[in-house]
Amino acid sequence: MLRIGLTGGMGAGKSTVARILAEQGAVIIDSDVLAREVVAPGSEGLAALVAAFGDGILAADGSLDRPALAARAFADDESRATLNSITHPLVGRRTAELIAAAPSDAIIVQDIPLLVENGLAPLMNLVVVVDVDAETRVRRLVEFRGVPESDARARISAQATDEQRRAVADVLLDNSGGPGEIDAAVHRLWTERLVPFEANKRARTPAPKGELRLVPADPAWSVQAERIIARLWVVCGAAAERIDHIGSTAVPGLDAKDVIDIQITVADLAAADGLRDALAEAGFPRREHITHDNPKPTAADPGLWGKRLHGNADPGRRANVHIRAAGTPGQQFALNFRDWLRSDAEARAEYLAVKREAEAKAAGLTGPAASDAYYGVKEPWFDSAYERLR
Repeated sequence: MLRIGLTGGMGAGKSTVARILAEQGAVIIDSDVLAREVVAPGSEGLAALVAAFGDGILAADGSLDRPALAARAFADDESRATLNSITHPLVGRRTAELIAAAPSDAIIVQDIPLLVENGLAPLMNLVVVVDVDAETRVRRLVEFRGVPESDARARISAQATDEQRRAVADVLLDNSGGPGEIDAAVHRLWTERLVPFEANKRARTPAPKGELRLVPADPAWSVQAERIIARLWVVCGAAAERIDHIGSTAVPGLDAKDVIDIQITVADLAAADGLRDALAEAGFPRREHITHDNPKPTAADPGLWGKRLHGNADPGRRANVHIRAAGTPGQQFALNFRDWLRSDAEARAEYLAVKREAEAKAAGLTGPAASDAYYGVKEPWFDSAYERLR
């Protein structure tokens, strides 16, 4: 199944987006709803809160008096930590139960207002942020929910900033327009990205590679790579010695194919094979037919150029994940080549010219013929670059 994190500031319109996605077939898990459910009358959560904060947090009917709880739980950091230590595990457990009960081909949308604040973005296959500037959200809270302006501003200032949310957003949905204006964008997201992403992930098939075409350098590549790396750290844990953004998109200002290349450094390829299933479950299935790099001119054993290659199942963000053993020629060359291009303007210009020539050779071709033409130009140059870097 596919796990989508949905978030946004107060008044941004997450509920509208969740409703549209539910109409399309998504399984919605609303964290706010669960937070109320786990402290309902007679629940384990409510009993724990009473034990921690006293009977004064109960209403006359035995239900939770939320303002009374807030007055006590938010009085200081220790009390807030106590509240979170009670409710967060219960919400997490209930979330896990709902996920386990969902169909194997489900697209699960977790509506989490504090996704950024609680550092949950790397746990999701994709993060969707409903984006509306703070002033517009204040106006909406005042006009449509009757929240006093001072209270609205205080609540918004206590949440993550717009910039912090945008930093974790794989998809940014602009909901600053009028009612209904966001609907078409949500439908496109469902049809063009979420449905094929889920199908690719379930089939353990990377998204199609796309054209061998260069695009202008995009400053957002580094941020997108950081998001992928954060997810990979969750999967790999101690099995990874380091995870790096490599390749052309890691070189500021260099035009490149719109593909993020990441390198995971492991102790050996046995460790890489041990990550195969976990990476596939995270949305990065293996490209089984690729087991090594092309050896560069070197006296080293060509077997040292072995690697494992995974691709992103997300059709909206093409990416390659190369797994190489620490200290091998391929692992070192990937890092040294990136750093050389970053530091040497002449090398960048030379490489870009080679890439342009390769692009021209592949123009009009498809499939293996296009790849052969493209890499037939680049590989000899890589051989010479390897010697120069040595």
